[in-house]
Amino acid sequence: MIYNKQIETMPRKELEALQLERLNYIVRYCYRNIKLYHDRFDAIGLDPDKFRTFSDLQYIPPTTKDDLRDNYPFGLFAVPREKVVRVHASSGTTGKPTVVGYTQGDLDLWSEIMARIISAAGVGDADIAQVCFGYGLFTGALGLHYGLERVGAAVVPSSSGNSEKQLMLMKDFGTTTLIATPTYALYLGELAHELGYQKSDFKLRVGLFGSEGCTPEMRAKIEERLGLFATDNYGLSELIGPGVSGECELRCGLHIAEDHFLPEVVHPDTLQACEEGEAGELVVTTLTKEAMPLLRYRTRDLTRINKQPCACGRTTARMDKVMGRSDDMLKIKGVNVFPSQIESVLMPMEQVSPHYMLYVRHEGYTDTLEVQVELVDGSLLESYRDLENLQKKIYHKLHTVLGIDAKVTLVQPKSIERFAGKAKRIVDLR
Repeated sequence: MIYNKQIETMPRKELEALQLERLNYIVRYCYRNIKLYHDRFDAIGLDPDKFRTFSDLQYIPPTTKDDLRDNYPFGLFAVPREKVVRVHASSGTTGKPTVVGYTQGDLDLWSEIMARIISAAGVGDADIAQVCFGYGLFTGALGLHYGLERVGAAVVPSSSGNSEKQLMLMKDFGTTTLIATPTYALYLGELAHELGYQKSDFKLRVGLFGSEGCTPEMRAKIEERLGLFATDNYGLSELIGPGVSGECELRCGLHIAEDHFLPEVVHPDTLQACEEGEAGELVVTTLTKEAMPLLRYRTRDLTRINKQPCACGRTTARMDKVMGRSDDMLKIKGVNVFPSQIESVLMPMEQVSPHYMLYVRHEGYTDTLEVQVELVDGSLLESYRDLENLQKKIYHKLHTVLGIDAKVTLVQPKSIERFAGKAKRIVDLR
């Protein structure tokens, strides 16, 4: 289903003309209304009124999360406080949260782009959608909530946690669409099996998953356990929340709402533009945000972009599933590796569960990695030979596929924490 055919199937040249028009406007808007950009432009002698082409973007210094923290709480707002009708914020686990604001126009825009993603996944007015994201300052829940209502779906705002009740509601209400993080969906499938539910007890049809990465291997596990069709969507609170991009039913990339977000892919170290189709860090400029527009925001997420039309009929560019974050990359004895790559190796192994932790330490003069994996059958711990053989198998697979030398530790079933929100897989002990 295409929600906004005029925009989503717009010929490429027309779409780029619209982007350029909006880009020229937003550059001037930011200069005149946000002190950070006004000062930066003046410092480098950049005249926003002479901004003309996409290539002029390279002269604008990127915006980072530190800029949001340094201007906490409302220093990056471009409108008077009276025009801000909602405020969201990150969790702030490492200090002050990053704060974002919305005008009513921003909220209307948010509902529109979420409706596109939700429709692309095949969800509409006949569906009952259960939102298992935590409601509050986190953008995920309300972003999906209003988009679901926009397409006419019945929304069950069950929030996160209380997992047994989630399953009860899912069964009793006949939920057809599940909104959650991939790891929480995986846990719900695991818990349903433990409590004696059959897949036939549920009417689940589609999963709208986001807020964290999901490898194809993890997605396959979720689909197997819950009997649904899993799709990914992508966004950041700093840009708007979920809604920047999402998969259609063909799942061949996440369609970007390019009329509202201008994506670039750059080399993380040099910030030079990548060749078309080359992987790099995603940098995004918001083209239509009113309360808090951002120019060239560094997402730190690594992906590549395909501008070829999709077989679904949409002409908007598609981004690959995020392969990792430039600041999450682990360097173990000279080898670069992302947690998602380790997950892809572990997931197909039947003797271990999809739950794992990564411990990074500094020993001697080098960094080391311990991969802690949960067993499916705890009785394996009673057989030293079987345990050793499985450890060697996992070690060999990690070494062969990824080239890393990691310590493998196998632990009892249910001993690794389950997450209702974003999973925290890396423990840095350096």
